[in-house]
Amino acid sequence: MQRLSVLILLSVCSICHAEGLRIPASTAYLDPDADGARVSNDGVNRWIDPQTAILWFGQIKQAGQVNASVVLRLPKGNRSALKLTVAEQSRTVEVNGTGDTNVTADFGKFEIANAGYVSFRLESLNKAEQPNGDVQELVLSGPATEQAHFNLLPRRNAASVHLAYPVEKDTKVSAFYCEMTGVEDPLWTYYMACGWHRGYFGMQVNSPTERRIIFSVWDSGGEAVDRGKVDNENRVQLLAKGDGVYSGDFGNEGTGGHSHLKYWWKTGEKQKFLVTAEPVSETHTVYAGYYFHPDSKKWMLISSWKAPKEGKYMRGLYSFSENFIGRNGHVVRKALYGNQWIRTAAGEWIEITTAKFSHDQTGKADRLDRFMGLDDGQFFLSHGGFVDGFTEFGKPFTRQATGESPATMNLPPLPAVK
Repeated sequence: MQRLSVLILLSVCSICHAEGLRIPASTAYLDPDADGARVSNDGVNRWIDPQTAILWFGQIKQAGQVNASVVLRLPKGNRSALKLTVAEQSRTVEVNGTGDTNVTADFGKFEIANAGYVSFRLESLNKAEQPNGDVQELVLSGPATEQAHFNLLPRRNAASVHLAYPVEKDTKVSAFYCEMTGVEDPLWTYYMACGWHRGYFGMQVNSPTERRIIFSVWDSGGEAVDRGKVDNENRVQLLAKGDGVYSGDFGNEGTGGHSHLKYWWKTGEKQKFLVTAEPVSETHTVYAGYYFHPDSKKWMLISSWKAPKEGKYMRGLYSFSENFIGRNGHVVRKALYGNQWIRTAAGEWIEITTAKFSHDQTGKADRLDRFMGLDDGQFFLSHGGFVDGFTEFGKPFTRQATGESPATMNLPPLPAVK
């Protein structure tokens, strides 16, 4: 059986109290197999594989001593031998089960030599199928925990991170082009290239055997969850889709029309995305998403949708990277975003060379390992991995212009020049 690790994140600023910092096990991760044990509001349980390790990461603000213990439940009459490793120092403890009451495995003192993210690795020394104990919480105390950052919330996703592209007010954006390269490819990652006020277009890792190219457009109205509650007059209407493309509904993040192509896009290979917007009346706009297929070397339509209560062009252009299932929110995600262009309704192509960094609420206090910068002449977004440092919200970056206008490419049909 593969070796597993359970990661309990430490990111929300806390102050050490006399009773210690108590980090719920509901914030834990299983690594590399997210199904290797069960993580819930009750903590980590079904931990019976001796190859499974429980790993905590903490952002320690100052070097010094830390006292570490783990609270768990163990069946009465069972003995569990556990080892904790902190900063390359290991301690071994045996605990006896009491049944319905908690027991504490006290591992004593460890010396933290340097500030920054520090790992706390708990391992089983028991035989296979023997209960190791249901972990309730990690407890830390001592000088090294002063002003430390811990994640105390059950949301385990890495922070979502975004690039916002400034466009002059009143610019009529009829097309938005962006190239994107996935640098890392952990499960449950969505790298989004072309986002605007009514939709998003990018690529996703859904499972060990499935990847997708996704294009979605939001409905009008204020329904956030159930598309069944959206009146027909507020629904986007599917007009066309490409060969092999699935289309349907989505909800729980607003509602709208969803489409995807199952395709094994490759990490390290540049992907090309194009969205077009064509007002067809004073109240409706048709949005289409085109993907440059790496195998055929041709542009293909993913789908096109007629959006109500519009009649205008694109605005609010952006890109992002998202960890959409939190079970592996500890893993690094990184993508490159480059050669962004817009086409105006008058047919002029304009290169976008500046972008601003932003993140979601999780990145505000819970997870500070979120970054934007420049890499090989492109913007990059990175999140997860418990990397020291962070990028300030709203920080702008400018890349060098490429001059490689999409106008020189064999593009799909574009909206007529106005």
